[in-house]
Amino acid sequence: MEACPASFVAETEAEVWKHIELHAATAHQENPEKWSSEDRQQIRNLVRET
Repeated sequence: MEACPASFVAETEAEVWKHIELHAATAHQENPEKWSSEDRQQIRNLVRET
């Protein structure tokens, strides 16, 4: 996965994941369904509560 400066704010973690997946598909032409568990963990490590 390439580095990306995008950021998202939402009420729930599930909502954040929807934004992440939509962004990946539209901005990076990635298919989130093909992400490995390691890819998802790498992204999860970037998610912070505010």
